[in-house]
Amino acid sequence: MNGAAMRLAAGAARRPRGLTVCAALAAALALLPLGFTLWQASSVGGADAAELLFRPIVARLAGNTALIVLASTVSCAIAGTASAWLVERTRLPGHKLWALLCVAPLAIPPFITSFAWVSISPELQGFWGAWLVLTTAYTPLVYLPVSAVLRNMDPALEETARSLGLSAWSCFLRVTLPQLRPALLGGMLLAALSTLSEFGAFMLLHFHTFTTEIYAEYRASFDSAGASLMASVLMAAGLLILLLELRVRGQGRYQRLDRGARRAAGRQELGWKRWPALLWLTLQAAVTLLAPIATILYWTLQPGADAVTPAEVSPQLLLSATATSLGLGLSAAALTTVLALPLGYLLARHPGRLAHLLERSVYLAQGVPGIVIALALVNLAIQWLKPLYQSAAMLALAYAIMFLPLALVSVRSALLQAESRLEELARSLGLNWWQAMWRVVLPLAAPGLGAAASLVFISVITELTATLLLAPIGTETLATQVWADTAALAFAAAAPYAAILIALSLFAAWLLMSCLGRGAVLGSQAQPWNQQEDPPCRN
Repeated sequence: MNGAAMRLAAGAARRPRGLTVCAALAAALALLPLGFTLWQASSVGGADAAELLFRPIVARLAGNTALIVLASTVSCAIAGTASAWLVERTRLPGHKLWALLCVAPLAIPPFITSFAWVSISPELQGFWGAWLVLTTAYTPLVYLPVSAVLRNMDPALEETARSLGLSAWSCFLRVTLPQLRPALLGGMLLAALSTLSEFGAFMLLHFHTFTTEIYAEYRASFDSAGASLMASVLMAAGLLILLLELRVRGQGRYQRLDRGARRAAGRQELGWKRWPALLWLTLQAAVTLLAPIATILYWTLQPGADAVTPAEVSPQLLLSATATSLGLGLSAAALTTVLALPLGYLLARHPGRLAHLLERSVYLAQGVPGIVIALALVNLAIQWLKPLYQSAAMLALAYAIMFLPLALVSVRSALLQAESRLEELARSLGLNWWQAMWRVVLPLAAPGLGAAASLVFISVITELTATLLLAPIGTETLATQVWADTAALAFAAAAPYAAILIALSLFAAWLLMSCLGRGAVLGSQAQPWNQQEDPPCRN
């Protein structure tokens, strides 16, 4: 047995049994809605299933869903890649500001942007409005990974290609773009899955897809079996997208093989082309940020009686909705982070087949639309867990299932940065596993855990689908109130809720970046100690 196998076997032997059980329970919780949806769909007879699925409306919904996913994903890929290249590889004035503006739309949920555009003109409804909103909302999902690769990519390949006579455009297509392939496909995958699971924007823009039809069918007839069958089709579409991305990505290897120092890529002078580039970035910022925020501010300053549908804002309801959103966001962030801790610790300290199997099980839920998870929990509560139906506990559980993959990424990274030898030292001084975790590991991993909680908080307060289906009767959040007032064309009444929601999202995003920055500092401080303890072996 080689050294790596021996270490894995030793790690498995020392793995706390309670830790494994807790990690397995978290993974099972993430898979619960998927299994229940498939079980309910299987209860529909063959004839009834064929009658339900082979209707003309289903074909139209499938066409609309495929069209908007394809169009928004391609446009996000083009806009995100172009913006990343301009920000990271050219000498544009204020490139740091442009980088911030390219990421900021993540703090504005699509249904808020939809509210802004619909209040400007009803003509922006339908496919073109949905395409515009989703492109502006999900372009940062492509920009972030592509810009990271462009920032860290070794420029030697591009310099060699240019020295062999390739033009700048040919060099980008034949050398740079292949190196961007994993990041670009990953960003496109996130954009496609996010578009597939979108609900609020489609409802406000009156663009009918599978998500809107599932919601409408359940609300109209409470036919859980039929809605579950439709949800299974949506799950199959998400799985198809995942498999397609894996097939297109291939098995290529993109890492460097040498150990030389990595040079930063030089920034290109654009000459007269800087003006079209600046115009592009300005228009992008205006469409994604300025127009929605300006529209919300405009309606906030308008009397309710001047809106399309007259409605006054109740200060009590505004405060109540804000408090409810904060409460749900904080409680769900805490619950999700706690659920992610056992599996994150298992992956960081005891990696192996079991740990990675549980990790894949949790990530599988990331490709399932929120409406499918919410619908499964509704049916589960009605049939077997009636005390949890229409309860805050069920809503918090739905949030935890939906956003557990997001928390796991940050929790695992934070625990990997927490120096394991300090934990071993604490154990050698007589502390048990739980005491070492509480007094040593968690303080070291605190910035990363804060980042995980902040990310979940942003996702929860801007979540709409699960809240509409699972929230107790009479419970209003900022998101549901924006949705209700906008659906009634009460734009002035919806604007204050939207403004507070954006402010909370921006604050949580700032907190997230602060936590990530502290984690990077702690990681850089720990690195020299590692190097002193484990110098490279020399023969």
